[in-house]
Amino acid sequence: MTDDADTGDEDRRLDAGDRRLDADGAGRVDRETLRRAADAVASGGLVVYPTETVYGLGADALDASAVERVFETKGRDRDDPLSLGVASVDAALGHTRPTALATAFMRAFLPGPVTVVVERDPAVPDVLTGGRDRVGVRVPDHPIARVLLEETGPLTATSANVSGNGSVTRVADLDERVRDRAAVVIDGGETSGAESTVVDPEHGEIHRRGAMAGAVEAWLADPPV
Repeated sequence: MTDDADTGDEDRRLDAGDRRLDADGAGRVDRETLRRAADAVASGGLVVYPTETVYGLGADALDASAVERVFETKGRDRDDPLSLGVASVDAALGHTRPTALATAFMRAFLPGPVTVVVERDPAVPDVLTGGRDRVGVRVPDHPIARVLLEETGPLTATSANVSGNGSVTRVADLDERVRDRAAVVIDGGETSGAESTVVDPEHGEIHRRGAMAGAVEAWLADPPV
């Protein structure tokens, strides 16, 4: 049960989020939509949310059952890991164990369209990473996504599509399977459609070239640390 003090704290967070959304010119997403999305995540449900790249399919990334629902909805191979979406680099440090070099890289490129592969904390469930010891971290450079993440904590960061189909840049293009299984769909308008660059800074490897790949490559060639 939520007591009055908890409700007051939530209202203050959402008020601050409203101000950031207005300041960033992202369009108004009403408080009730954000509240319903946060409630859905807390109940183990799925939500669709915008990022600066494509729309994401989110569930509580620390809840193995919720993560399993994401795999099932997408029809995704369980050996194909999902990324961990968080509101900030500081939030990421609470769920991962990056080296000093990787931390410096994260602070240089996040928030932004870059997925950073680092060692995970044991609290991150095996199902998210396919049993691997490392996890991709995403801090979206999108005000709606970050306000949602501040409210929910870590979410799965994966495109809101059925595996094998194209990523979605508009809510109108969501697959019926995803739309039907999502408790809340947050419409933030059309997104860029660019893929994030996936990089393991500790090993100096770019696993997927996407947005900002040139800058990432330059940083890895001459790390300023």
